[in-house]
Amino acid sequence: MAEAHLTPIEVGLTAAIVAVEDDEPRILVAADPKSDKHERDIRAGLPFGPFDPLSHRTFEIGLHAWVAAQTALNTGYVEQLYTFGDRGRHAHPGDTGPHMISVGYLALTRMSDNAAALRQAGASFEPWYRFFPWEDWRETKPAILDEVLPLLDHWAKSGKPEPQRPLSRKERLRHCFGVGGSPWDEEKVLDRYELLYEAGLVEEARRDGREAAIPRNKIPKLGEPMRFDHRRIVATAIARLRAKLKYRPVVFELLPDEFTLTELQRTVEAISGRHLHKQNFRRLVETAALVEPTGETSTTTGGRPAALFRFRREVVQERPAPGLRFGGRS
Repeated sequence: MAEAHLTPIEVGLTAAIVAVEDDEPRILVAADPKSDKHERDIRAGLPFGPFDPLSHRTFEIGLHAWVAAQTALNTGYVEQLYTFGDRGRHAHPGDTGPHMISVGYLALTRMSDNAAALRQAGASFEPWYRFFPWEDWRETKPAILDEVLPLLDHWAKSGKPEPQRPLSRKERLRHCFGVGGSPWDEEKVLDRYELLYEAGLVEEARRDGREAAIPRNKIPKLGEPMRFDHRRIVATAIARLRAKLKYRPVVFELLPDEFTLTELQRTVEAISGRHLHKQNFRRLVETAALVEPTGETSTTTGGRPAALFRFRREVVQERPAPGLRFGGRS
């Protein structure tokens, strides 16, 4: 009996590296090493490269090597997000070449002092709400939702029943985008992006040959696209980080060693994409016992000197899930 032909598989390593600067969450984007110089800024992408077991031994070693080569940044702690293997997101329509599996990682860093080295490498930290404008609720409901929700509603009503899914399109729209009286859940970043992709509304869907429920000239620009499946990986990273804020002290990986409570609140707001009441937030921080005063003050706020705090590391030994458990948005 003849053996069936199996499509070759390649493993790629991709890093979503997050920092916060000027109260904005940022993602590190790198130039495409295969593109010409004048093409490098056309579409943003994450640092990535193929895994070579002979050179790298482990996925993490390979990831650190590719990040350093493409961005001049040495990453510290990284955690694996997910393995992305959908056909089409790393291939052109009709492509029969090797199938690419992307292993995505999340890393947190403080803004690098070697900005010149980043520029020389063609890399930079870019605001992540450039790619996900519907996720930023810090001031008010994002205006782009007034344009996209009617399109999603049309898509939900026009679709055939999907017996393989536990929820209908209408139910998924309600849960993901908080319509029909459902609350907006800031952690459902990936679910929302997947729904937009499935409806054919984001540029990556058009690029991958997916049909849209409405004419494309009527679709507004829904954030900037990214190379391959990189925007999906960033959506996964944002969702993971927003969830971890509530049960792990990850926010302190993005702050200097000493900070004011206002700086802490703005960093949490930047990541979560929501506004938090000042007094309620400070009570939450006090109850969680995550910080302690340094006895020093900062005069960089422009007003009265503000007390400086630092992360109280003992809290990690004191309880299993130390985080900032702010409530849901109604």
